[in-house]
Amino acid sequence: MSVFFLQFPTALLCGEIRKAYVEFCNVSAVALCGLRVASTHPDFFTFGSQPNPGSTENCSAYATFPTPLQPDSMSSEMLVSAPDFSQPSGVTEIPILGSTLQPGESIQLPLWLRGPDREGVHEINFLFYYESTEKGPKISHRVLRHTVFICASRSLSVQASACRSSASPHHSVDDKGIGGTLVFIDVENVNASESDVHEFHIVQVSSSSQHWCLHKYINPYNNYDCRLSSRERAKLCFKAMRCKPHEGSDAVKEYTFSDLNLGNQRIISSSTPCGDFFFRCLQSSEFQQVNLTTRTSFSSKSQGPPPTDTGSDITSIAKKCNEIDLNIIVIWKAYVVEDNKQLILEGQLHVALQTIGKEASSLIPKEEAPEMMLLRFKSDLPSSVILPYLELSQLIRTNLCYPETFTHPFVKDSLCLVPVTLTLSNCSLAQIDVIVELRHKSTSSESLEVHSSFAWVGQTQYKLQLGRREVVSLTLQACFFRAGVYNLNTPRVFAKPAEQSTMCEASQQTACPALIIINNACPLLS
Repeated sequence: MSVFFLQFPTALLCGEIRKAYVEFCNVSAVALCGLRVASTHPDFFTFGSQPNPGSTENCSAYATFPTPLQPDSMSSEMLVSAPDFSQPSGVTEIPILGSTLQPGESIQLPLWLRGPDREGVHEINFLFYYESTEKGPKISHRVLRHTVFICASRSLSVQASACRSSASPHHSVDDKGIGGTLVFIDVENVNASESDVHEFHIVQVSSSSQHWCLHKYINPYNNYDCRLSSRERAKLCFKAMRCKPHEGSDAVKEYTFSDLNLGNQRIISSSTPCGDFFFRCLQSSEFQQVNLTTRTSFSSKSQGPPPTDTGSDITSIAKKCNEIDLNIIVIWKAYVVEDNKQLILEGQLHVALQTIGKEASSLIPKEEAPEMMLLRFKSDLPSSVILPYLELSQLIRTNLCYPETFTHPFVKDSLCLVPVTLTLSNCSLAQIDVIVELRHKSTSSESLEVHSSFAWVGQTQYKLQLGRREVVSLTLQACFFRAGVYNLNTPRVFAKPAEQSTMCEASQQTACPALIIINNACPLLS
């Protein structure tokens, strides 16, 4: 058998999608079957899981359909099964009609390519495997090797992070009854200025996950057109929601693809080639994680059991609480000037968000030689000595609801009472014991001076237990003695898992201040 690559590029932008062709010729006298291919870069190519002629109208490699852009538009969602795209063994079956190549027969198949995520020259090796339909005792199969070189240059840098919405839980719940999470995406044009790329256009942001999905684009609706020249950057903000529980077998991994287009054309990210490359990149990263986990577990077994940690329960609860498992797909177009003609290139970049509050990047850092470490003759303190305040602050979310301004006639009544609602949200899947402390215990002169004109009245300490993802609201009374601007973010919140005995502070007083303006209503002179 002979294999020929047709219209095969030698240079690609990082993440660029290009369509080539591969031709298989049976030059033997017997029929061939069982054609397969393996590669050192399995995320570099795909034959496609489904036919995709692309969009002829827009000269796009992606399957698109017109979608008028409207303010407050929601994403479109599609549920797909991972086995329909990925092949766990890493070996790809070549989709030949009838699975047999007759003697003297040749066939051309479209081959989708995606530029490597790391810039530089890449040597990509292919190994083609095939069998004869006539089984003989001497040769069961044959292989054919092929090597190509691809020069990848920088395109875009995508940085993504997620944080919980600071809005009250009652106002951050959609029609699914699920609280929202904010996702921020920073996109920068890092392409070399001396290249022929004029600008990049962000045409769509999609997501794929088993548990989460992008729900809404919340940037100003008059700023949808996102075009970036060299070294320009933009920040996009989205709202993410938990997916509805899938009905089906637990053994089959199902992913929800969510599409939010930034133009008048919506790309079906769950189709070929977008969905194929997503699963291939996801599969490659999973293989790397499995290998790393295997090496780590083998090393830990050889070193003996790890030391016990009193904060392990809290850490595991916080880790579970902060897991998001949201994969971002940024689809772009690049306008290139070549021989006084403008060409349009297309591509996609992937960012895997795994933890709330931790930034993820599409750029793969360059491999550097490990630095030499100095010898330590004094051991560090065990991690169990350090109380996990940060983890606890992530378990309990607080929100103060109050009027921004309040007018009170201090001449008639020297005390001004303002109702304030404190909302406590358990963000974890465990029961949490909570104590809310309102009494001021600061001894500094500055704090005494401030608190002399503002105090919490009524019940000043609350003890409650919050179930998994439970939200509880407390009605408080703030008392003011004169007009001014005050910071209401003074309550101290202590929390611990119900099984633990040590209570640690989990308040958010270091966050943004909750300012209220108290005005004095001067009565009109009669």
